[in-house]
Amino acid sequence: KVEVHFVNSEKLTDENVGEALKGMAGVMIGPGFGQRGIDGKFVAIKYTRTHDIPTFGICLGMQCIAIEFARNVLGFADANSREMDEKTPHNVIDIMEEQKAITNMGGTMRLGAYECVLQKGSKVFEAYGQEHIQERHRHRYEFNNDYLAQFEAAGMKAVGVNPDTNLVEVIELENHPWFIGTQYHPEYKSTMLSPSPLFVSFVRAALDYAEKEQKQNK
Repeated sequence: KVEVHFVNSEKLTDENVGEALKGMAGVMIGPGFGQRGIDGKFVAIKYTRTHDIPTFGICLGMQCIAIEFARNVLGFADANSREMDEKTPHNVIDIMEEQKAITNMGGTMRLGAYECVLQKGSKVFEAYGQEHIQERHRHRYEFNNDYLAQFEAAGMKAVGVNPDTNLVEVIELENHPWFIGTQYHPEYKSTMLSPSPLFVSFVRAALDYAEKEQKQNK
């Protein structure tokens, strides 16, 4: 059975993250809005990325994964989302083109199910067992494709893309046990009898990690 431990990202720092995430077999960076707790999420993501801990970012969580990678791997120290910093010179997450003229946030987000094409050979493709999927969305900001080539060259691959808009839906880190971010919300379609393939894959990766840690600590 999965044991869930809530970690308040507002309290996470580079100094205490090792203790806070000690014993965790997998870390989920959840969805949300706004600035609150963001810096702690970056701290957690850097820690799990560099310690090979399975990591799953959903919506804002995926965007935080992209921002942390841009800052600490690509070297854009001031990388950010336009949601957090409108003046950021490295807007790796930007507001969607069709949202720019809209001021009423509540009812204007990208909502509903959208097509996504998965890259064969990726862990996400392996999880779903098919190339074409449909997942549901609820957001206004997207990965900025202007940075895609630099991300991919450094090992962060766009492994799920919307075929109509070319927007990045899924990112996955190469040479890591399981490090995935989805712009969509897999939990919206996930049920007890038919769980999202990504949750199943994430839990399996966490089990593998826990077993490996157990053997190393014997």
